[in-house]
Amino acid sequence: MKKSGGYRKFKIRMAVIAITVLAVVMAGCATTETSDTSSETETTSENNEVLQSAPTTKVLETVSTEITATPTPTATPTPIPTLTPEERVVTVSFAGDCTLTQDYRSTNRAFDNTVAGDMDYCFQNCAPLFQSDDLTLVNLENPVTTQTSHKSNQYIFRMDPENLQMLTNAGIEAVNIANNHTMDFWETGLQETRDNLDEYGIIWSDDKFGATFTTKQGIIIGMVGLGNDTSASQVSNIIDDLRDQGAVIIIASCHFGSEGTYDPTDRQVKVAHELIDMGVDIVVGTHPHRLQPIEKYNGHYIFYSLSNFCFGGNYSLSDPDSVIIQCDFIMDGDGSKCVDYRLRVFPYSQTSTRPGNDFCPKPYEWESEDYFRVLERLDWAQGDE
Repeated sequence: MKKSGGYRKFKIRMAVIAITVLAVVMAGCATTETSDTSSETETTSENNEVLQSAPTTKVLETVSTEITATPTPTATPTPIPTLTPEERVVTVSFAGDCTLTQDYRSTNRAFDNTVAGDMDYCFQNCAPLFQSDDLTLVNLENPVTTQTSHKSNQYIFRMDPENLQMLTNAGIEAVNIANNHTMDFWETGLQETRDNLDEYGIIWSDDKFGATFTTKQGIIIGMVGLGNDTSASQVSNIIDDLRDQGAVIIIASCHFGSEGTYDPTDRQVKVAHELIDMGVDIVVGTHPHRLQPIEKYNGHYIFYSLSNFCFGGNYSLSDPDSVIIQCDFIMDGDGSKCVDYRLRVFPYSQTSTRPGNDFCPKPYEWESEDYFRVLERLDWAQGDE
């Protein structure tokens, strides 16, 4: 009995030792696996950081939270346009008093009967000249209205609105309406005149309102009108306004002087000189019904009187001499100012037939007696051109 119990204890002790050894071995294996796994994990973590660093840097460069000042772009200078020699020349034609009707109260309807509704009749001999320039300006010496209440002057003129087609057909783009007949049908007739001119697209100016015209080259011409009682100082604000509107050429149309005279009055000279001193480029006179001299004052031209041109109120002409003057305004390279002037003078008769008046102006024959008489009255010689 003692032998069996000792042997059993020995076996149990040996089993415990075996289990202990096995546990130690197992623990070592576990430690080795854990260590290997940890090493693999660390390596993978390092690789992940390297792989992520590049895109993270790119993102940080692209989406920065720092405020970066936006550089102010360098302004591109606006190029200054340079006009060609041809574009530097602005040509304006001038003619005298035009009354495209007869006396309103007269039973003699000579103008209407002669023209007979032909809108091309009166200006047929000069239309090509007017149509070839940049601008044509005349003095329109009659209201354009349907009013019947009028003043009691010696002559009263009222033009039918449809007769304005004569001007547009001929290439006459602008008119002065500051004259002694503009109020024949009172203020209502004057306003209707302005409205009718607007409707036909004809530019008008007077001593209350200036006007501008833009040439195909983009050069702006300003116009102002003066009546016989208008002083230069009364239109100084208009001249300033025209400059503010970009006008680089200023034309003053002056209906001034004494009727039937060939020499300007002292007042004409005074007003014209004052206008030039104010910055007007050229002064164009009408009203005397006669030609008066051309003057060059401080480098600028003054036409004291261009006489009548197409005047329906005169049936018999004691002096038919008239003229068309073309002025070339020579601009500087960018068209910002006029630097010189060049004139061309075309002697005309107010009628194509003599005696009488057929209301169809015609050029005098080159170097004829009539031709030279016109030049003499203008105090102008061919060599001046």
